[in-house]
Amino acid sequence: MTHPEIGVFMLGIFVFTIMLGFPIWITLMAMGVFFGYFAMGDQIFSLLTQNTFSILSNDVLTAVPLFLFMGYIVERANILDRLFYSIQVAARRIPGSMAVATLLTCAFFATATGIVGAVVTLMGLLALPAMLKAGYDTKLASGVVCAGGTLGIMIPPSILLIVYAATAGLSVVQLYAGAFFPGFVLAGLYVIYVIGRVVLNPSLAPDLPDDQKNVPWQKVTLALLTSFFPLAVLIMSVLGAIVMGLATPTEAASVGAFGSLVLAAGYRALDFQRLKEAVYLTARTTAMVTYLFVGSWTFASVFAYLGGQDLVEHLIRSMNLSRVEFLLLAQFIIFLLGWPLEWTEIIIIFVPIFLPLLKVFGVDPLVFGILVALNIQTSFNTPPMAMSAYYLKGVAPPHVRLTQIFAGALPFVFMVFITMALLYIYPGMATWLPKVLYGH
Repeated sequence: MTHPEIGVFMLGIFVFTIMLGFPIWITLMAMGVFFGYFAMGDQIFSLLTQNTFSILSNDVLTAVPLFLFMGYIVERANILDRLFYSIQVAARRIPGSMAVATLLTCAFFATATGIVGAVVTLMGLLALPAMLKAGYDTKLASGVVCAGGTLGIMIPPSILLIVYAATAGLSVVQLYAGAFFPGFVLAGLYVIYVIGRVVLNPSLAPDLPDDQKNVPWQKVTLALLTSFFPLAVLIMSVLGAIVMGLATPTEAASVGAFGSLVLAAGYRALDFQRLKEAVYLTARTTAMVTYLFVGSWTFASVFAYLGGQDLVEHLIRSMNLSRVEFLLLAQFIIFLLGWPLEWTEIIIIFVPIFLPLLKVFGVDPLVFGILVALNIQTSFNTPPMAMSAYYLKGVAPPHVRLTQIFAGALPFVFMVFITMALLYIYPGMATWLPKVLYGH
């Protein structure tokens, strides 16, 4: 075999090995070193050392553990039940008010945490039993929790966007600004879909009892002031400082981490046990991301050295695709990869294969990154590997079947496709705000 063919063989072996269940970071480093030694000899060990140093000294990635710590502290501060209640009473007269409150709580809480599994699990424990008790349709209630829980992938401060920025060499600040409108358009479509279905079929979400609808405005205001607004101030301060250029993502994440400690202390939910758990989970997740970066950059370097990147690029160029056809092909491949792989592997390993082609087809890397972030949300809700459904099934009441969760989540996948289509047609959804703020 020629070297490019070996590169493609290397990529195929990697996908096969991952599907067998081997740890991804070990597989990446082992295959990178093995094939790299075949191609480069002893130079592969110097490359591995250089990649490790460059990853650990990357200023962009410093924000990852800080945002993770902020999310884990907020998650463990028992803020979610207060937040859900305040939004629920505020939206009590809207059709499907509990489902709408669940989506809004998920969107807001996901903004603070960005951790899909945590949001789906916590909302599955809090909101799903409440909706089922109120007589909501099982499929609709399950789908709302699964779809809402994935919004943290898209809405800043998304960890995925930080990783994509580091991979593509883009500004995290501009990516965050570009993700605002598409992220909230998607959340808005979720809400419109739920309200529309309930209006057409009120039996899916019965009205709340009068004693829950007739809540005095003073009580609603107090609930919002004590739960919604403190978290909103923390999140808006962090994101506002980033988007307005007042602080770097790392500086803003540091303030957010400290602010989460103050918020938890204010709710009397900060103790040594919660702090220890947050530090441990932050260290574990950060180590996973770091090792994935080291392994994937080594793997990708060897893949490119063998000529695999050139072979893929030549193949796609020979197809004479238009800009839209290239985008559709790339997003379809990423959609399929979302079934067996986590978003980290897709962003770090496979997205770089397409990055050199963006200039060829006249695609803005910022728009491409937002499309990828939207696309990866579908993998969490698309059977048979819909991880959100499995997270929810793990905490749902026994009578809720996995097939019901799948059926409830699928309509929300189509809302993601609609948002992606809007972004194809109107790329200004992602580029307008960065242009206004930074002249991107």
